[in-house]
Amino acid sequence: MAHDTLQPDRVTSEGPLARGLLIATSLLFLLLILAMPLLAVFSEALRKGLPAFLDALKDEETFAAIRLTLLVAGISVPLNLVFGVAAAWTIAKFEFRGKAILSTLIDLPFSVSPVISGLVFVMLFGAQGYFGPLLASYGLQIIFAVPGLVLATIFVTFPFVARELIPLMQEQGNADEEAALSLGASGWQTFWHVTLPNIKWGLLYGVLLCNARAMGEFGAVSVVSGHIRGQTNTMPLQVEILYNEFNFMAAFAVAALLALLALVTLVLKSLLEYRFSAEIAASRRH
Repeated sequence: MAHDTLQPDRVTSEGPLARGLLIATSLLFLLLILAMPLLAVFSEALRKGLPAFLDALKDEETFAAIRLTLLVAGISVPLNLVFGVAAAWTIAKFEFRGKAILSTLIDLPFSVSPVISGLVFVMLFGAQGYFGPLLASYGLQIIFAVPGLVLATIFVTFPFVARELIPLMQEQGNADEEAALSLGASGWQTFWHVTLPNIKWGLLYGVLLCNARAMGEFGAVSVVSGHIRGQTNTMPLQVEILYNEFNFMAAFAVAALLALLALVTLVLKSLLEYRFSAEIAASRRH
């Protein structure tokens, strides 16, 4: 029949003109939306030279913002790693009532504005919130303090690890785990020696994306931080403050540092994708 002899490559291939237009459009879009803004940031940051750039980063408040950003990311990312692995394991390996609801709830931060999530935490843990007076009676402060920043960051970043692992675990199935259990391995041994090696590249990829979002988050942490100088301002908030004060050189210096971290993340992401693809190709050959 005619459809049996149809060549898929002839159906999906385009002519030289169409390919050229698509490639040119993509490159132009990347140039205008990504490359030029990045070049502008680094150009402004280094306008007065490298010494001035480094001096801007050594400012006491800026250094405190950098330190706080690393602290918040250092707390929220490991917690999201644990949650992501647990959620992915539960959804991919088991059947239970409410599975679809749990899977949907994991995507909630993607559909809710970070500002709204920050307001929710203020309503819950603020001085006039539902739990604020109780926490204050024990001397605990969540909002306008580091715990609030960590909670807000965890909320906006917790889907990243889980969403990378769920499809990977579903594709791998349960055969390897069942074989290990049948040979007498415990649940922990099965996870450590079978499941974890199978998902290691996807796990690293999810952690990388989670960390990038944690360090660059603005909306949610802006609401819960209180903008206390030197105490609750992360790097994105510090950029806003410096820019509003017309300290453009320092603002672009901090922004350039954030952009540099983003570029490092992009390089690591590409390396992980290459390594993951190579491992999959090797496993298929065997």
